[in-house]
Amino acid sequence: MTSAANHQNETPKEGARSFAPSRAWRVAVALGLAVAFLALDQLTKVMARRAFMTGALPVTVIPGVLEFDFVANTGVSFGLASGFGYAFVALAVVVVCAVAVYLWRAPALSRLEVIGLGMLAGGAIGNAYDRAVFGFVTDFIATVFINFPVFNVADIGITVGVALALIGFMFLSPASKAGEKATQDGSVNAGTHQVCGDADEKGGA
Repeated sequence: MTSAANHQNETPKEGARSFAPSRAWRVAVALGLAVAFLALDQLTKVMARRAFMTGALPVTVIPGVLEFDFVANTGVSFGLASGFGYAFVALAVVVVCAVAVYLWRAPALSRLEVIGLGMLAGGAIGNAYDRAVFGFVTDFIATVFINFPVFNVADIGITVGVALALIGFMFLSPASKAGEKATQDGSVNAGTHQVCGDADEKGGA
């Protein structure tokens, strides 16, 4: 009986630990993704600028769906807040530092959070580098089937990274699960106290 009870108590802990990667895993995955997105972002931007200078842009990639064009964006992601690009260099530094501190110090987080935050950091660094060096961000991916701002690989990393990090935090993070369990335990305890109170009232009657 005692052995079975101990086994049941250990199982949730082992399951939670599987979603709490070590610091070494966090650093390796997040840094690897950040570097990969940064490299891909900068490589594609260099190609886009060269293609524009030689007159090769715009070019249709998928007729009616996607084309490549050159846009010198002085704003933030997707062309928003044009004219305030330099202010967001400092913001990008703050975001990347916050991501690094969170990944290093968080006692429990999901692997999906690590992946998403690594992509976010790589995208933020990519666009911040453009603003610091060129004074604008190179955007070149244009959708034809919808009216949507021209964007780049860094924007994809930022958007998808934030989405993955939020999903990982809300649905997979041990911290989130612990909060849900505490709420459920509180509800059960409240219900138990209510039942006991009702029983006492009946007994007194």
